[in-house]
Amino acid sequence: MTQTVQAIQIDAFGGPEQMKLREVSVGEPGPGEIRIRHRACGLNFIDVYQRTGLYPNPLPLTLGMEGAGIVEAVGEGVTHLQVGDRAAYASNPPGSYSQARVMPAKTVCRLPDAIDFETGAAMMLKGLTAQYLLKKTLPVQGLQPGDHVLFHAAAGGVGLIACQWAKALGLQLIGTAGGAAKCALALEHGAAHAIDYTKEDFVARVKEITGGKGVKVVYDSIGKDTFERSLDCLRPFGLLASFGNASGPVPPFQMGSLGPKGSLYVTRCTLFTHIATRDSAQAMADDLFEVVGSGQVKIRIDQRYPLADVAEAHRNLEARKTTGCSILIP
Repeated sequence: MTQTVQAIQIDAFGGPEQMKLREVSVGEPGPGEIRIRHRACGLNFIDVYQRTGLYPNPLPLTLGMEGAGIVEAVGEGVTHLQVGDRAAYASNPPGSYSQARVMPAKTVCRLPDAIDFETGAAMMLKGLTAQYLLKKTLPVQGLQPGDHVLFHAAAGGVGLIACQWAKALGLQLIGTAGGAAKCALALEHGAAHAIDYTKEDFVARVKEITGGKGVKVVYDSIGKDTFERSLDCLRPFGLLASFGNASGPVPPFQMGSLGPKGSLYVTRCTLFTHIATRDSAQAMADDLFEVVGSGQVKIRIDQRYPLADVAEAHRNLEARKTTGCSILIP
């Protein structure tokens, strides 16, 4: 059975004006696939990268990497989901900006009854990102309770989850954010310190907070504007984990500079390596569901937009006008 649903597509890479609300056909799932009817869709900076072509995909492209809803149909070989299940996901390929879609079942997880659809849609990509950063992307010396870490964009969707989760792990998270209100939000959600990068030199403040030692790890989703100075925040053998490009791609740099700065480590990580298998995706989701279900991490949704208003949502995200998580209602 084929049905017609609304979806947001682009025919060319570019600005928010490239996104068009269209009627598209959705058929039956094939082997290893499901069809899901969305109740809410997540909004993430990776959607901007894909819209602009920084992360190119075949065109025309339905955007969106994250959603939650009801499983409508299950393809051959799918055993972990059934028709009628409440489910949520962060997944490739894109396609969540839609009322319904057919997609690979591998990274779709059954959503616990205690977690509503909006929270499920808002937390999967961002929450699983926080999970792999704090639990898997670790400096060679490891992280122990009391250790300082630096987290850029601490008042954003990933940042507010990371602030809370780091506190639950006993870490001293130093967050950067733009403006007093965003810094207060990071502190409210568990950051030990907040640095307003519009008024303060974050390198000097990090050194001051850590008694001149620096941090073991910097989690950096900003990219071009922060990369070099993030290196200066690290103690010897520290790790810079680059996981985004909000200000633009990191330009080429001299590998030789890592030695004099303290034999530093640099990694460019992505969620989709970590959720590449069914077992790893489910284990990470279970960890996320547990920490959210326990109340240690609360998912803050500060922006809700109708699917048709997605261009406004993207403009606000790119202008850094948003806090917490944003969702689309199809």
